[in-house]
Amino acid sequence: MKNIFIIGCGMLGSSLLRRIYIKKLAKKIFIYEKSKKNIKKIRKLKLPGVIVERPQEAVSQSELIIICAPMNEYKKIILNINKSLTSKHIITDIGSSKLKSIEIIKKNLKKNISWIPSHPIAGSEVSGPENGKQSLFENKWCVLIKNNRSNIKHLKFLSSFWRKMGSKIVIMSAEKHDKIFSITSHLPHLIAYNLVKSAQDFEKKQKFNLLKYSAGGLRDFSRIAASNEIMWRDIFFDNKSNVIKAINLFTKNLNAFKNDIYSKNNKSILKKLIQTKKVRSKIIKLKLDVNKPDFGRN
Repeated sequence: MKNIFIIGCGMLGSSLLRRIYIKKLAKKIFIYEKSKKNIKKIRKLKLPGVIVERPQEAVSQSELIIICAPMNEYKKIILNINKSLTSKHIITDIGSSKLKSIEIIKKNLKKNISWIPSHPIAGSEVSGPENGKQSLFENKWCVLIKNNRSNIKHLKFLSSFWRKMGSKIVIMSAEKHDKIFSITSHLPHLIAYNLVKSAQDFEKKQKFNLLKYSAGGLRDFSRIAASNEIMWRDIFFDNKSNVIKAINLFTKNLNAFKNDIYSKNNKSILKKLIQTKKVRSKIIKLKLDVNKPDFGRN
């Protein structure tokens, strides 16, 4: 490949940058980053790549364009680069919800331009280019979105690209993607934010110093709740319908637990606890985690 253009160089964008450079997947890597703070960090870290002041500067020189910016920036980015795009360009993004972003793309991207959404299932609660890792995508799933208009040649190209990133590929529709991740990713983050807020409210009301007594549960939820607030606001809003359905299902099950506890329904609550415990074994079997106890991080 000749050149790759990364729009947005935070934690995920800089991880891509590092991996592309190490794997020698492009002659040149162009970077556009809106944040002046992040630009200073990129320069201080001496990350590979050519920083451009305007996205249009890099579009005409690049084959693959990867958007790693917040989803609320998509429309602005598309309108900025539209005139420079040709049918030879391949555009992808790494956003965590797809139906809303595809709607934005359909409305604003000029015709005959190939945009194939990607979602690498990799990330962290930390943000910024200083936290990027070239190994971030190693042995992680990357979802590619296919529809009736997808350019099959470009889809194969992107599959190959993500495999070189170290990822395993799965292809699905945007509808299926957003339903799945509303439960596996979006709801857990929302629960984490809500649990930490509940702890804050409890601490304020009871005037207890809760944090120094944080057990593994609250500690782990606080890590998830430390994630980028702009990114997660966009995800919750963009996947609103599926997230609300997930909240309703969670609330229903939470009330069932509440009723079991209130009535001391031993049989019912034990059945639930045993069934849900089996999920951990399945996750380990799928090699999504290791079977080692976690008594606190080093």
